[in-house]
Amino acid sequence: MRVLICGAGIAGLALAQRLATHGAEVTVLEKASGPRASGYMIDFFGPGYDAAEAMGVLPRILQLGYHIDEVAYCDARGRRRTGFRYDRFAKASGGRVTSVMRPDLERALREHVPEQVDLRYGRTISAVDNRPDGVRVTLDDGSDLAGDLLVGCDGVHSVVRALAFASEAWSVRYLGFHTAAFSFFDAAAHAEIGGRFCMTDSLHRAMGFYGLRDGKVAVFAVHPARDSELPHDARLELRRQYGGLGWIAPRALAACPPADELYYDQVAQVVMPSWSRGRVALLGDAAYAVSLLAGQGAALAVAGAYVLGEHLAEAPSMDAALAGYERMLRPVVLDKQATARKAVRWFVPSTRSQLWLRRAAFAAARLPVADRLVAASLVGKPSAVIAELAGGTASRPTTTEPPL
Repeated sequence: MRVLICGAGIAGLALAQRLATHGAEVTVLEKASGPRASGYMIDFFGPGYDAAEAMGVLPRILQLGYHIDEVAYCDARGRRRTGFRYDRFAKASGGRVTSVMRPDLERALREHVPEQVDLRYGRTISAVDNRPDGVRVTLDDGSDLAGDLLVGCDGVHSVVRALAFASEAWSVRYLGFHTAAFSFFDAAAHAEIGGRFCMTDSLHRAMGFYGLRDGKVAVFAVHPARDSELPHDARLELRRQYGGLGWIAPRALAACPPADELYYDQVAQVVMPSWSRGRVALLGDAAYAVSLLAGQGAALAVAGAYVLGEHLAEAPSMDAALAGYERMLRPVVLDKQATARKAVRWFVPSTRSQLWLRRAAFAAARLPVADRLVAASLVGKPSAVIAELAGGTASRPTTTEPPL
C-alpha cells in the first residue's frame, strides 16, 4: 500500500510512523521549508497519551515534557488571585498527562519516523484526482505522485480538504476568538513564574506565561474578535489588544517578534459529516479540529493517527478501514468539541460576574468532591479507544527507539 500524507505536523508524523511500521510505502509532503520552531505548550493526555505509549514514543515525549506545579491566575501586579494545583488535573486524567511544547512533540514523533519514509519539505499539493482505484496528486512544482490513499493532515486551513471535498461537505465553526503564541528572554519574569503556568486574571482577554528550560518565557494569548479574518499585522494587533494588561504583559509585548515569526490564528472547530471521500481521508485538525481552547487537538491527532493506521493495516478493504476509523473516533471528537465550547467562559470571562464565578469555582475545587468536578469539566469523558485497538495493553510492536 502506498500512502501520500499532506502535512508533517503532529498528525502527519504520527500517521507516517504508524503506517511505515506496518510496512506501507509512505510519502509526506510539507509546505514549510523545515520543522517549525515556534509553538505553544500542550497538555498531552487522554487517547493521544495512550496512542503515544502504544507507538513507543511516550518515553521521549515525557523526557521533553515539563512538570507544571500550578495554574495560577494573577492580577496586574503579579499577585495570585486564584488557581488550582496541576496534580488535580493530572488526577482526573489518571495521572497520565504531561505538558510539552508543540515543536518538542513534533520532534519526538519525527525521531520515530522510520528512515524509509520519504519526507519532503517545501512541497504541497495543488490538485487532487480522486479515482476509484487510487489517487493522483499534482504538486506545486508541477510534478505528479500516485498512491492508494491521500491523507490530509494539514490543519484547520487544510488544502486537501478544500481540493477534495465539496464546500458544502464541511464547515469551520468560528468560536469568536483569536489566539497567539511566542516566546522571549526575560530572566526576572522567568524567575517570577517558576514552575507555574500563570494566566492574567482579566476580563475580555487573557495572556498566559510559563518558563522554558532555555531561559525563555513562553506566551499564550487569546482575545475575542468579531471577524475570523486575521489582521494584516499580528504584532500590532497584539499590542493593541493586550496593551492595557499589567505585570509581565508589557515586557512580553515589547519583546514580541515580527508577525511572520509568531503564531497567530483564529480559534475554530472543523465540522464534517464524513472524514473521507473515495481515496482521500482527513486526519487531525483538518478533519475535526476541536480548537485551541480544548487543549486536546494534539492528543486527538496522535490518537487518530493510531486508529487510522491500525484500521488500514487490519481491515479487509480500504472502505472498511476508513469507515472503522471514523466510527471509532467520532464519538470521542464530538465530546471534546463540546467540552471546548463550554470552556470559553473559563478562558476569557466577559463580565465581572463570570470572573467571580471562575474564582469561586477554583476556590471550591479545594474540596474533595468539587475538585473532581472542576477537573473533569476541563478533561471531558475518558476514552478507551486505543486500549480496544491495542488489545487492552497498549503494547503493540513499535519501531526501535532512536538514540537520545
